[in-house]
Amino acid sequence: MSFSQRIDEIRSGFERPFWVANISELFERLSYYAAFASLARYLNETLNFPVEQASSLTGLFGGLVWFLAAFGGTLADRLGFRRSLSLAYFILTCAYFLLGSLGSAWVAPLRAAVPLVVLVAFVLMLPALGIALVKPSVVGTIARSSKENVRSIGYSIYYTLVNIGGAAGPFVASYVHSHMRVERVFLVAAFSVFLMFIGVILFFKEPRRSNEAQATSLSEVARNFGTVLSNPKFMLFLLIFSGYWVVYWQEFIILPLYVHNYIDPKTDTELMLITGPLTVICLQLIMSAVTRRIPAFRAVTLGTLISALAWIILIVHPTVPMVIVTLFAVSIGEIIQSPRYYEYISRLAPPGQQGTYMGFAFMPIGIGSLIGGWLGGRLIHHFGEVKHQPQLIWWVVVSVGVMTALLLWIYDRILKPTEASASASAS
Repeated sequence: MSFSQRIDEIRSGFERPFWVANISELFERLSYYAAFASLARYLNETLNFPVEQASSLTGLFGGLVWFLAAFGGTLADRLGFRRSLSLAYFILTCAYFLLGSLGSAWVAPLRAAVPLVVLVAFVLMLPALGIALVKPSVVGTIARSSKENVRSIGYSIYYTLVNIGGAAGPFVASYVHSHMRVERVFLVAAFSVFLMFIGVILFFKEPRRSNEAQATSLSEVARNFGTVLSNPKFMLFLLIFSGYWVVYWQEFIILPLYVHNYIDPKTDTELMLITGPLTVICLQLIMSAVTRRIPAFRAVTLGTLISALAWIILIVHPTVPMVIVTLFAVSIGEIIQSPRYYEYISRLAPPGQQGTYMGFAFMPIGIGSLIGGWLGGRLIHHFGEVKHQPQLIWWVVVSVGVMTALLLWIYDRILKPTEASASASAS
């Protein structure tokens, strides 16, 4: 097939909902990562939370999204993708607007009536409700609105746009923060998803169903959840792998505070967080080709170890350029493990339970963010504010990552998890 024929195939292979959903996902990721990049410093410097509370609340913001992702798909199927997306972007608009308005005069009566930490925690929970609906709706739209011969390209387009949004978010946060007050970052995020709310209402048409099974009933969902929870090997694997995300999320939770407080207060901490997404965009295909012969579980363990050891760079040379190198190295580990992790879980899932297993696959991300926020806050308080030895923070982070890699290796050696297909054939 010639190049021009392939282009024509792509042009005719996607319906309009495909492009509307994917563009909206790009702006949703932009808003999310813009908010995430500025959140820790906003809570600490503008709302005057101590570093411990600021870190814990930042971890809460990142964690709840991934817990609710396991339920969002069922709700999206029942509401329909158009209603789910419009509802999600409306919720996100309100959530980011409220987050950026917490220090405003018009919120003063509410601040006086409710403890600030309770109010902030509630507002930080709201984006999770919206994002949990966006992801399954966009992925489901891709499946319904792309022809079979270009569907794999459709998911590649989706993954690329997600990472472009992830890179654009910190850039937007950097620009806004350098020209305006930091709370304006959240108002820009609100405006971004509000435009997507309007775009979905005006341009998104519910993609047709084609030979799809009926939506899973709530009782079936509950039974599938019970089956997964009663699988001790799988649940143990998820708990162990949460350690990877405890390490990874520190680049959003305490690294901005660490750089601002202990390296250079003039550093553009939002802009430096572009490093990870740009690395993924540029090197994902290359690294996938290089590591394709490594077994999936071994690749997960290797990526975990690389992301953990990467923080030693920052310990040895605590400078802003070395922060960038550290983030680059952490992302190399992410590139190696991330696609193979989902491959591994998809092969573990018994027939008919792939959706439930993949929903649970997000849980380590949420657990890692919640624990990472709690742990990071205590580390930066104890070693930074009390001991005045902030470099020791990263030795603890490295230790968590190395211990996670070691436990994954032991798990693989002792429990010898098998793929669902292999288990089925053996029985």
